[in-house]
Amino acid sequence: MARRKKGSPVHGWLILDKPLGATSTQALGAVKRIYDAQKAGHAGTLDPLATGILPIAFGEATKTVSFAVDGEKAYRFTVRWGEETNTDDAEGEVIAASELRPTRAEITALLPEFMGEISQTPPAFSAIKIDGNRAYDLAREGEVVELEPRVVVIDDLRIVDMPDEATTVFEAECGKGTYVRAIARDLGRALGCRGHVIALRRTRVGPFSEDDAVGLDELREAALPENGGDIGQFLLPVEAALDDVPEIAVSQQDAANLAMGRSVLIRGRDAPILSGPMFATCKGRIVALGEVEKGALHPTRVFNLA
Repeated sequence: MARRKKGSPVHGWLILDKPLGATSTQALGAVKRIYDAQKAGHAGTLDPLATGILPIAFGEATKTVSFAVDGEKAYRFTVRWGEETNTDDAEGEVIAASELRPTRAEITALLPEFMGEISQTPPAFSAIKIDGNRAYDLAREGEVVELEPRVVVIDDLRIVDMPDEATTVFEAECGKGTYVRAIARDLGRALGCRGHVIALRRTRVGPFSEDDAVGLDELREAALPENGGDIGQFLLPVEAALDDVPEIAVSQQDAANLAMGRSVLIRGRDAPILSGPMFATCKGRIVALGEVEKGALHPTRVFNLA
């Protein structure tokens, strides 16, 4: 006899505005408890010192997490010039210092070198695994962590404020795997003044933005019986992460076949020209995610929202 899963079968996306100081795992756990959800996962880790968009997938939405993780992300971050730390943020120990302070013109002139496809070495204090161990765990134990450079894409990097000569606020739009702390570190080195991140906020992950976000305190408040307990109002549908993936409406018979992992023919005048990743819906509910090839949809993920 199968063991009954603990919690409720919640499905959909909750876009959390992660509070300062909490790890992504702690934030996920808190939200999962509020919803008493059987299954949940988050799309894209945020450091404890970072705030902002942490998309949390419940139930069947976990099958679409990769689409959110692979989507473009946007950040607002503040760099303090004059010191580089071993963590590339304010939590670390100072390992290099400089009396130089860059002008706005000097920073602006350098920014094009940090846009497009660039080579970036991740911070030693990162979640990247080395022989099965997280880099930050090895670094905290005093081991010398050497990570290989990787190619990342930064679509935009701009100054939005410079409140004083030692502080600059930036906004960035970048692809998967980009470390904002590494941007600050490398900018500081290139300018000869050193630098580290003192504040970081993620403002977008794929299709999810600050307009979709709810704070943990607001969520807890809404969950109270005296306030109605209506936390379902904050959930987005399972397919919310599939913003860039075309949708195909299918019949009930085709939906049944897809649910069993069977391919179905795509009907209609435009069917022969369709190709690539798509998701199928039946009566407004997502049924399957798959690839269309030669006029047929081949399911790679099927959804059970019953």
